[in-house]
Amino acid sequence: MYRIRTFYDEYPDYTRPPLELPPRTRERILGRLKVLYGEETALAWMPEFERIMKVHHAHKPPEMIEKEKTYDPRERFSEKHMVLITYGDSVTGAGPTPLASLHHFVDTYYAGMVNTLHILPFFPYSSDRGFAVIDYRRVDAKLGSWEDVRGKKRRYDLMFDAVINHSSSRSMMFREFLNGTPYYRGFFVFYDSPDELTEDQRRKIFRPRTSDILTRFETIDGPKYLWTTFSEDQIDLNYRNPAVLLQVVNSILFYVRHGADMLRLDAVTYIWAEPGTESIHLKQTHEIVKLLRDTVDCVASGVALITETNVPHRDNVSYFGDGSDEAHMVYNFALPPLVLHTFYRGDASALSLWAQNLAAPSDRTAFLNILDTHDGIGLMGVKDILPAEDIRNLVETARRMGALISYKMTPDRTEEPYEINTTWWSALNRDNDTEDLDIKVRRHLASRSIALVIPGVPGIYIHGALGSSNDYRAAEISGVKRDVNRGVIDTKDVEAALKDPGSRISLLRAHGTALIRARRNEKAFHPRGSQRVLALSPAVFAILRGSPDGSEHVLALAGVTGHPVGIDIRLEDLGIRATSWRDVLSFREWTATAGTLSLTVEPYGIMWLKPSGQTAP
Repeated sequence: MYRIRTFYDEYPDYTRPPLELPPRTRERILGRLKVLYGEETALAWMPEFERIMKVHHAHKPPEMIEKEKTYDPRERFSEKHMVLITYGDSVTGAGPTPLASLHHFVDTYYAGMVNTLHILPFFPYSSDRGFAVIDYRRVDAKLGSWEDVRGKKRRYDLMFDAVINHSSSRSMMFREFLNGTPYYRGFFVFYDSPDELTEDQRRKIFRPRTSDILTRFETIDGPKYLWTTFSEDQIDLNYRNPAVLLQVVNSILFYVRHGADMLRLDAVTYIWAEPGTESIHLKQTHEIVKLLRDTVDCVASGVALITETNVPHRDNVSYFGDGSDEAHMVYNFALPPLVLHTFYRGDASALSLWAQNLAAPSDRTAFLNILDTHDGIGLMGVKDILPAEDIRNLVETARRMGALISYKMTPDRTEEPYEINTTWWSALNRDNDTEDLDIKVRRHLASRSIALVIPGVPGIYIHGALGSSNDYRAAEISGVKRDVNRGVIDTKDVEAALKDPGSRISLLRAHGTALIRARRNEKAFHPRGSQRVLALSPAVFAILRGSPDGSEHVLALAGVTGHPVGIDIRLEDLGIRATSWRDVLSFREWTATAGTLSLTVEPYGIMWLKPSGQTAP
């Protein structure tokens, strides 16, 4: 059954009462504009800002306005939330368009397990698999139409990418810049000569790539050198121009009207260029995130902003702000390399130590807990957590497993590993060895279970869900290392594999489905629930989760080695007196003796133990 949802009206209705911007909200937004542009410019642009929000509000039907009056931001996410991450054309063979094929595939194999689809950029693009956007307001005709997107909205929450750092060199905006159109001259950061950006300034800029920061383009006014953080095809926008910020705000609200429940702010840490600094995590950057938060909280309550900042953990979590004024959600980029490190070493100590202090800053925020993404496994998240030697060992072990490695430029002009490019399955398992498939599946699922039990909302990339192997051919053809983890899934191949109950896909689907369904039934896994990490054994990751009201608990265990591990747990240490415990996965019962619960965690075993008297809803 499709859920009953309220959609925005296609056209604004100006016969209804217009938006009255609350004085405190107006003051807050104006204050942020003053920080960015000074008082005079802020006052000049504020009316246009208000106009954009009023237009958006006029698209709301009355029933939506009534629903928003009872919205509780603390309940934005729950234990039932699960995000599936996929490209619009990741699946073929089951519908008239790739987006329709994806919809059919998810409905067939993941109904009742995921409630949110993150469809990676589905706009016309020129490179970077969608992240060099040509037109921000059209669906790529090769994928489908806005109607295809709207069809998914009837059953799932949707997450869109807001690619707000840069634009394709083939976009209308950049073409008009090359043509010398006055309005667009200030849309990009450029120099008349590359020497205007000094060598000292260049060294200070944080570079996520090994390419030069400036790219030469021929314009009607002669050669210009454009700021290009990621590639020569991705031209950074100039947020010093308030018209750029207003256009971005307008586009974000356009996405909301077209179905976005969550907005991923891509590469947001780089959006303010400031020569003489690293040009990341600047005050202006955070101020823009806060302004976007003010906007959606005011006119699109319930829509969540997610910051994508593949940087050291302490910098990453700074985008939560104080828990009320920046991102609603932050990618947990430290988690994937920490989990990989844990399973390579067969030791959960580093992961457990880090997780002890893992907490969102308020009951209105949450981590997005991912293990793999369309890019791969970023390394920056653990730079302030794992010693350099451990990171080097992590990279080399992944390389021996068959992973590709991407690099970034350091200030001293040397290359440093930035990202491991691999599917999650291939990061943990070799396809050409003699290891039993059952052990490989258990290892894969044990690692993935950790993202399901730590506080936050779990997200899974479609190739991680299916256990795809590395697609070296795709990476070879494109010359893009990330394409090793971006293969196309043929529905017919999946259907054929599922006919064999002993196949990799069948085993992963059967056991993975059980994990997700069990999670959705346990209030203890609510993002606002309590957590306590237990140091029971280096070979076991153990965490005690509690529901927000404290009435229910689950003790989650994951074995990180291929050997059975015996552990003893004192009930006094858990703070729970129940002597009888039930594994909600296997339904096996355990009884404590003399105040101690003695267990054996099987090789790469998963146990979610619930004390007696606490039942699922």
